[in-house]
Amino acid sequence: MTEAKVPGGTPVDVADFRAAMRLIVGNVSVITAGVGEDRSGLVVISVVSLSAEPPKVIACVNRSSSTWPLIEHYRHFGVNSLGPQHQRVAERFSGFGGIKGKDRYEGAEWMTLKTGASLLSDAVVAFDCSLDEMIDRGTHSIVIGSVAAVHTRDAGQALIYWRGGYRPLDA
Repeated sequence: MTEAKVPGGTPVDVADFRAAMRLIVGNVSVITAGVGEDRSGLVVISVVSLSAEPPKVIACVNRSSSTWPLIEHYRHFGVNSLGPQHQRVAERFSGFGGIKGKDRYEGAEWMTLKTGASLLSDAVVAFDCSLDEMIDRGTHSIVIGSVAAVHTRDAGQALIYWRGGYRPLDA
């Protein structure tokens, strides 16, 4: 059993922490990075607004992912908030069936706006971001991006992650 150390306190069991985090409802987003054949992406539930003026977002990306070095190299990323119709997209970008890299983009329609990051054409919301900074903490980096463009297609539904699975959310 692995434990996380808490300064000045009792260690928190990692399995307990993960189980607790599964009880927090999160919006399912796909982070994309790279261009052409040199691109990848991953699913996150940790995208938040950092600032409205100027518009900035934060996402947490595992440094061991194939996407992290692409964000660092290309200095851009896309944030694609998914709807229930995108469950297969979420599964592909989660790596189900061993799908990796550019192959994760198959089966969906993608576009670019300003930075060159791939954006899902029918995403509920897509943010096209240039990289400001990556702050390393634990196994992840806090990725801060300046929003260069926004594309919306609000159909009144979202895809959420709760209790270890993807679920639809209707307005």
